[in-house]
Amino acid sequence: MQLNRAGLADKSAWEAKGYALPSFDYETVKKNTKENPFWVHFGVGNIFRAFQCNVVQNLLNAGVLDRGLTVAEGYDYEIIEKMNRPHDDLSILVTLKANGTVEKSVTGSIMESLALDSHDDTQFSRLKEIFAKDSLQMCTFTITEKGYNLNTPDGNFMAAVAEDMKNGPERPESYIGKVAALIYARYISGKKPIAMVSMDNCSHNGDKLKLAITTFAKEWAKNGVVEEGFVSYTEDENKVSFPWTMIDKITPRPDASIEALLQKDDIEGLDPVITSKNTYVAPFVNAEETEYLVIEDKFPNGRPELEKGGLIFTTRETVDKVEKMKVCTCLNPLHTALAVFGCLLDYNLISAEMKNETLVKLVEGIGYKEGLPVVVNPGILDPKEFIDTVLNVRVPNPFMPDTPQRIATDTSQKLAIRFGETIKAYAASPELNVSDIKLIPLVFAGWLRYLMAIDDNGNEFTLSPDPMLDEVRPYVADIKLGDSFDADAKLKDILSNAKIFGVNLYEAGLAELTCQYFTEMTRKPGAVMETLQKYVG
Repeated sequence: MQLNRAGLADKSAWEAKGYALPSFDYETVKKNTKENPFWVHFGVGNIFRAFQCNVVQNLLNAGVLDRGLTVAEGYDYEIIEKMNRPHDDLSILVTLKANGTVEKSVTGSIMESLALDSHDDTQFSRLKEIFAKDSLQMCTFTITEKGYNLNTPDGNFMAAVAEDMKNGPERPESYIGKVAALIYARYISGKKPIAMVSMDNCSHNGDKLKLAITTFAKEWAKNGVVEEGFVSYTEDENKVSFPWTMIDKITPRPDASIEALLQKDDIEGLDPVITSKNTYVAPFVNAEETEYLVIEDKFPNGRPELEKGGLIFTTRETVDKVEKMKVCTCLNPLHTALAVFGCLLDYNLISAEMKNETLVKLVEGIGYKEGLPVVVNPGILDPKEFIDTVLNVRVPNPFMPDTPQRIATDTSQKLAIRFGETIKAYAASPELNVSDIKLIPLVFAGWLRYLMAIDDNGNEFTLSPDPMLDEVRPYVADIKLGDSFDADAKLKDILSNAKIFGVNLYEAGLAELTCQYFTEMTRKPGAVMETLQKYVG
């Protein structure tokens, strides 16, 4: 069997192997989409194919929608050339359920795929044509948080961005420059309304996208390369809105075990592609069943009934509460704790850590005992039920090939929001006492112990990528297991760094405890587990 439109014609062969197939009239939907596109998505990654594509497919199958998705890739054009087009925009979704069952489906809701390449006149002109359509209601993004950044670390515009701002919207090179050029095409076509919706997993994502787009508009207007009215157009939420969203679905990199499972079904051409930009893409995605997408309901050109596909539309205030609930308490801190200690204790799967009674008690304590007291209930999702699902269904799922090494990526960028916000909330509360926080400092100490790149057996391991490794590793680089040292003297500068931890741990009263834990974790091989068992209890 081949994953393309011709191969899908033999429905009985696919269905005999247990695959759910698109049941809508493809040619009719494709015609409708090309003539009257309603949703353009940027960033053809795994979470989009596992989540949004599947939602649209379900609504097409149910007759709620009569048009599908238009997708564009603005960073790595080879994804479109080498993955989307050879498979006629089809992909396989393998849903890995906690009860051990596997659900397989072919997703076919993408009707048109394009490279966001300003030097490809055909494709760029087609995108401008789409953005000029009255029917276009929303443009969504999963391009990662760094995709919205226009600046170098010193605060200046990146070289490509600076050139784009000088040259205008004709042939921009930067990602956001290309998107801004498409919005300008919509402005020129009659100042038509649209919702620009970031669905990336970062705080207040709509504001990040808005800042990037409006900065381009202002610089272009200042340089006289666009009409002055373009600035007010991008700043008018009745014309161009930038809703906040919160997305949550664990979608690990396509795994070899899943590829082997699909190969047993005699599906050809499953080999992944690694592009020249080192992007790893496969014709299948593997994901958990649980998913949440909460969206601020601000769509100036209307929107389809996506709530019928399980998406939650609400107010900005509620999105903010849901995001803080997830990121600061109910999922992300637990994931980070498991990632740090998983690397130290030689685990290769997050799910396997949930068989360790001490690690289970650690994340239960961080979530239920230390985190829940400061969570504001958003109303649409119950925080305790959310943690219950995380710890009893999602994280223990033995069929999810997610690794502590993946989750440990960029930990220095995560500690402040995932733990620092809880510490701040304790400090601000008249009923709570920061000194009652005992387990979060264990994670901080564990991360410092992790930076030694020596596991609990005394063996070297490779640290996950992190932009601050060169800055933070020297604090522990000369410490060996069994050494005697003054932890306060060695760690004072890093523990007082509010940029990393969200607070100055000395001012918060948690530095001494973090130093104590770190000292105990470095006493000998096996000391990490001994320390956890001693204090988690």
